[in-house]
Amino acid sequence: MSKLSFRQLLFAAFILIAGVLTATSLQALLTLERLARLGRESAAQAVMLTEQSQRLSERTLAMERSARQFLVLDDGVFRDRYFAAWQEADAALLALAGAMPGLAPALQAEWRAQGEAAWAVLKTAKRRNRGGHPALYKVFERLPVINDSLARESKREIGRRGDALLSELERQRGLLAALVAGAVLLAAALAMCFGFLLSRPLRRIESAIERLGENRLDQPITVGGPADTRRLGQQLDWLRQRLADLDADKERFLRHISHELKTPLAALREGVALLEDEVAGPLTSGQREIAGILRQNTASLQTQIEDLLRYNTAAFDAQHLQRVNVDLLQLLHAVVDEQRLQCQARHLSVQVRGAPVGALADRDKLAAALANVLSNAVRFSPDGGVIVFTVGAAAHGLRIDCSDDGPGVAPEDAERIFEPFYQGARQAAGARNGNGIGLSIVREYIAAHHGTVTLLPSPTGAHFRIELPYDA
Repeated sequence: MSKLSFRQLLFAAFILIAGVLTATSLQALLTLERLARLGRESAAQAVMLTEQSQRLSERTLAMERSARQFLVLDDGVFRDRYFAAWQEADAALLALAGAMPGLAPALQAEWRAQGEAAWAVLKTAKRRNRGGHPALYKVFERLPVINDSLARESKREIGRRGDALLSELERQRGLLAALVAGAVLLAAALAMCFGFLLSRPLRRIESAIERLGENRLDQPITVGGPADTRRLGQQLDWLRQRLADLDADKERFLRHISHELKTPLAALREGVALLEDEVAGPLTSGQREIAGILRQNTASLQTQIEDLLRYNTAAFDAQHLQRVNVDLLQLLHAVVDEQRLQCQARHLSVQVRGAPVGALADRDKLAAALANVLSNAVRFSPDGGVIVFTVGAAAHGLRIDCSDDGPGVAPEDAERIFEPFYQGARQAAGARNGNGIGLSIVREYIAAHHGTVTLLPSPTGAHFRIELPYDA
């Protein structure tokens, strides 16, 4: 089956399910046709039995009438009429016997015996010879009784056949219900099987694309299923390898360019320092100003190069997590202690609230993310301000909130505040503009833990929220 394409598998699934439903429909039609035929036959037999019973009764009356007329008028025509009616009645009796295999032979034999007895009287009787009259009276008293018995037998036979037809209808209804239920279950099972066969490679493709989007390029991509999805999986794996090669080339380029830039940059800084120390001779005020500008810009350039390398290293490290059990409250206290000197220099108060909460995470990278959040809050908080961290449990994981008393984030910057190297409109007063990678590193590390970091609306300052699953 794996040699088939996705389209061929869909077509095969459609053919199989349609075949099951078609076979069920044909069987239902054949069953209905058979039941309709049985109904028609039963109705025809009921009509025939009723007609023959009525015909037997009518012919019996004709026999009695012809016999009496013959005895009164002594006319051979009436005897012939009796004989003809007798033959027709006997034919009706034969038809009843053929249609009712269970008809009592004794009734048939008695009816024929009575007809024979009457015929014997008519053959020997003469005009005004009343000797045969008592025998005929007995015959024609008995024949209606026999006819009534035969009529009752016919009705019972009609009822029995009706009951048999109803039983057959009920049985066929049960069979049809079982057949339809089986067909529905089989079609549902086939649909589920083919759905599983077709959706599993799609889920793998979706997962592979998600990993590519998250820049997790260390896991090979393998997609099974139909031939075209396997080919797509091979193409995605080729793309993964290509992206990994590009990342490696970028790493090598950054390492190379940083090495190549650091050497002349160090020479520039050393030269500027020598000029400011007047090693080459006294400087005029204008020259000293130019030397100061050179020193400031070379320092800024070196900082930017180091920040670029730091962000690239963070993006790479986010793909390789070493998960251990981490107490977030304890980790936050450790992060705050590391930056306590900076906070004391600004007279800032950092508060950590909440109860101990554990998570399976990379301790170092999570600490780096929290340190960047704290560093950002310290940088933008006014002297004597308050920074509050709150740790707690959320609906599906953990939550860490950080709020400060700074100027907050401008509404136009809210969508881009986590982009690397982006600097918002509101900057800290009296401080050099940042490089714009702190919050982007936070997003990289939190996303690597399958969490989210968001900027929440706040009336004063900035309010950041980090949400992590328990098993990050």
